[in-house]
Amino acid sequence: METLEGGMSSMPLQSQESAMAPQVRASCGCGGAGGDCKCHEKVQSNGLAVYPFVYALGKIQPRCPRLELEKEFAQATGRAETMGLTDRQALHAVLSKRQNRYLVRNLCWVFSVEGLETYILQPRDATDLELLVESLRPAPSPLDLDVVIGVRGPIPPLDYCNGLMVPIVVFDQLYSFDRDALLKAIPHPEGIAAKQFEAVAGELFEHLLQMADNAGGTDEHRAMNYLIVRYPAIYALASERHGRDNSLTGVEVRPSALSGIRKIVEVIFVYRNRTTDVTEKFAVRVDVTGEFPFLVTKLSPHYDH
Repeated sequence: METLEGGMSSMPLQSQESAMAPQVRASCGCGGAGGDCKCHEKVQSNGLAVYPFVYALGKIQPRCPRLELEKEFAQATGRAETMGLTDRQALHAVLSKRQNRYLVRNLCWVFSVEGLETYILQPRDATDLELLVESLRPAPSPLDLDVVIGVRGPIPPLDYCNGLMVPIVVFDQLYSFDRDALLKAIPHPEGIAAKQFEAVAGELFEHLLQMADNAGGTDEHRAMNYLIVRYPAIYALASERHGRDNSLTGVEVRPSALSGIRKIVEVIFVYRNRTTDVTEKFAVRVDVTGEFPFLVTKLSPHYDH
């Protein structure tokens, strides 16, 4: 299967909660396959319809699913001004042109987590093809990261993406950034030097990112992924605890006792003092009922009952 690699976009503002995602028309999910398949399916739970939401961290790569599309892409590249460009820069230049949007529509956009192919991406709205183009990077870096928020659907037909058997995700939001851009965007707490804060925040980010080696499909994983990229208070806490000679010894993610009609997840950060060995815990609660998680309670001291 031919892999097309390629630029960087900007971080978004805080998302707002969405209502339960409506059923998407069949035509939006399997355009390249020519088949009549649904973009996503409802999962029945206790007689109620539950949508399998996704909030995942990984990387996006476009691929040519068919030989004729690969040849068409080569012809479009030949017509473009690509002198002096690398292959990745040429890819970005070609797909960024409005007249080549038909290529964007027919490519397979594969989302991978830690190098493992996890989803095939489809926009809910055709105008969001622009978000896929913006996810391309003329000069990719190991620090690049893409975030996809959407609804998981079925595995497409064999002829859709050259036999790649992973679920389709119909996305509502998609954005890209790199590690350094994220850390620089986090507000620095007062009284803490910027360089020190970025060092501590970077260490926490890497630690949590290892925990976020997941498909972003469970409530616990969605809550954790949301906090990593949307809640700067966890980085401020890490810096403050570091100044008190504390080490992060664990992160616990579990359903909250506050859950009722809505699904709420509790994320607990465990810090231990290096000198006294005293352990302190801090918790934040996240509502994961809908497609877009949001805070229920802010980060505060936690005491086991």
